[in-house]
Amino acid sequence: MPETNYNQEMAFFVDMQRCIGCHACEMACAECETNGQESMIHVHYVDRAVSTQTTVQVCMHCEDPTCANVCPADAIHQDDFGVVHSADTSRCIGCSNCVLACPFGVPKKKEQAELMMKCNMCYDRTSAGKKPMCATVCPSQALYYGTREEIERMRPDSVPVNSFLFGKQEVNTKVNIMMPKGTHQLIIE
Repeated sequence: MPETNYNQEMAFFVDMQRCIGCHACEMACAECETNGQESMIHVHYVDRAVSTQTTVQVCMHCEDPTCANVCPADAIHQDDFGVVHSADTSRCIGCSNCVLACPFGVPKKKEQAELMMKCNMCYDRTSAGKKPMCATVCPSQALYYGTREEIERMRPDSVPVNSFLFGKQEVNTKVNIMMPKGTHQLIIE
């Protein structure tokens, strides 16, 4: 593996309450030359019929990535820094196992290319000591890339959470969701 400037003290934080639905993150992601002008991040309306509240969906980069575990072609890999990369184009067979298995619903199959694509935390940038594109353009800092100390100082009433419980399955992630202080795990039923 080539030498990188990947700073392991830096982390990715998502604060759903701060998303204003501007889609700047999607536009910045699509501009990244490694994505083929496709956004790997998605903004969704929570309940558009009754609210303007939006939420942003990024890959959570699971410690034990289900998407990689169910890939029969061994096309998805996790590197030494915990980043789960998009499917290797030379190996992906377009079976969609990863799409169906991800508890967060992140991987998307690009039908025309028969290929799975997802956020890889702008590895081309983060491995060179830069911030992910989406975090550099987010005007409300719903997406933030920095140290734990920085986010705790900026958001004293919140705590970063990276443990999720889906029924009986516990999933720990590299990406943190900002939750009210005192929260240790997000339970999804």
